[in-house]
Order: sequence, then structure tokens, then C-alpha cells
Amino acid sequence: MIMRHENFNAWNCILGLAVAVICPHPDATAGRQPLNLGTAGNYAILAKSGISTVPPSAVTGDLGVSPIGATAITAFSLILDSSGAFSTSSQITGKVYAADYAVPTPVNLTTAVSDMQTAYTDAAGLSLPDYTELGTGYIGGMILGPGLYKWSTDVTILSDVTLSGGPNDVWIFQIAGNLSLAGSTSVLLSGGAQAGNIFWQVAGGVGVALGTTSQFEGTILAQAAITLQTGASINGRLLAQTAVTLDANAVTISPVPPTFASIQRAANGAVTLVINNTPQLALTLQTSTDLINWTTLATPTPTVTPYTYTDTTASAATNRFYGAFYP
Repeated sequence: MIMRHENFNAWNCILGLAVAVICPHPDATAGRQPLNLGTAGNYAILAKSGISTVPPSAVTGDLGVSPIGATAITAFSLILDSSGAFSTSSQITGKVYAADYAVPTPVNLTTAVSDMQTAYTDAAGLSLPDYTELGTGYIGGMILGPGLYKWSTDVTILSDVTLSGGPNDVWIFQIAGNLSLAGSTSVLLSGGAQAGNIFWQVAGGVGVALGTTSQFEGTILAQAAITLQTGASINGRLLAQTAVTLDANAVTISPVPPTFASIQRAANGAVTLVINNTPQLALTLQTSTDLINWTTLATPTPTVTPYTYTDTTASAATNRFYGAFYP
């Protein structure tokens, strides 16, 4: 039976021969916050040198590559949008962005890659770990409470490992070596733990390998490559400073980022509706009292005000932004 960490006490925190139950220190997770991924959090997969697949994979979320161009995204049968700013694929529920696509994509990707590297550096720089060298890097069979875990070695998961905690608890794993998950093995969540609060920072030169038909949870921040073997799946994100390789995998972004829509107004009166940094529609306001109806221009219909935009700054010399969030 898996026990939630908040019900543990000194007598039921045990280290058994078959299963290790790792309890948090009394204040180990106090104030621990999820890593700030910045705009890198908008991508299910983000890589600097390429993303490849053996079809069919099923990716839910956006893909991006930078500074390399779209030719490094292979076997997705990309279809370039008429805007030139993104592509689509039957294997992807989302959009595909590359550094050689039309504006504003190159700048957005440069920012996202910088945010990815900042998040990696922040994760690697966290001090005062709650657990150090746990299991000498072999954590299969363990039940892990929230906290900061640190290894100077590889981390190898040969049997299911469970992360047990509440929906606001955070796990950060600092791994100086490589990370591997054996085939048909899972990272399991218990007690309401959320994939969006789990982060694996991997510094090894080989990178990350998820074995055949394995199931993984959380965001991977890898200094090297991330490889998913046939049928492996992940709820989280694959953020690699080199390449990501897929083989008939399921990748689902978690949590799903909110859609942010904004209206950008230039000094000459030109107005553009922008959704998640991608221009959707250009209009020109005729007077300072013209209205733009969100329900007409935006899909899906916004559920948070403002529903309309009123231009009261016709003489403004700089851009102004008005926005609304969508679920």
C-alpha cells in the first residue's frame, strides 16, 4: 500500500529490502516552488539541434527547434502554414516552430531556448538538497516524497518508482550523470502529485533514455539528448539542449499552458490580434471609439474579460497591449 507522505511519522518511515519509503524532512519542502520555465513552458518538445521521429508518434503540445532550422525536424511530414510562421503535422496536436520560419517565430524561439537554459541553470544551482546520493542512483521500487534530490552519478530506474505527495508538492532531481528508465517501467504518481511540479535536471553527456513502452512523468531539462524508445510515453515536457529522438511515442504537455491572446496596437492605428505570440488577424481602427469584439475574432471564445477592446490612445507613439486568458 502506498502511503501519502503527510501521514508518515518516524515509525513508518522505513527502508525495506524490497521497497524504500522516503519521507520528507519536517520542513524539507517548505517554500519549495516549481521551476520557472518561462516561455519554454509553452512547448511539449523544445530542442536546439533537432527533433526526429519514427512514425507514428502522438504529440500533444507545440514543438520548437532553434537555432537550427526546420530541416532538422524529420519524419513529421510538416505542412507549412500560409503565414510561414509555423507548420502542422498529423502527428502533432499543436504547432511546430523553427528558427528559419517567418517572424515573429525566430525571436520567440530565441527567447524560449534562453528560458530553457535559464531553468536548467536554476535547477542545477539549487542548494541544500533534502536527499543526496539516494540508492547510489538506483531508485527503482522506492516511494519518494517531495523535495530536492541530488546525485553525482547516473540515475537508473529498473522498476517502478512512485512520487507520493499532494497537488502542490514539488520534486526536483539534480542528476550529474545520465538518466535511464528501463523498458516497461513507470514513474507513478500518488496522492494527487502533479507532473507539472516534477523536474529532472540531467547534466550527463549521454543524456536521457526512456525504455520501450515505459511511462514517465515530469519535465526533463537535459544538457544533452533525450531519446524515447519504441512506445515510451511521457506526461510533461522534453527540453533538450541538443536533440530529441522519438519512436512511435506519446508526448503530452503537462500542465497545458493557458492560451494568451493580446491585441497589439501600433501608433499608426494598425491592430493585430496575437494568440500565444502568433499573429492571427490584422485590422485597422478608424476612430478612437472603434471596438474589437473578442468573440468574433478569437477561437475559442474567451471566458475572461475583456471581451472588447476600445482604442482611447489614438495618438500613442508606442505599442499598447490588452489581453485575456483562455482555458
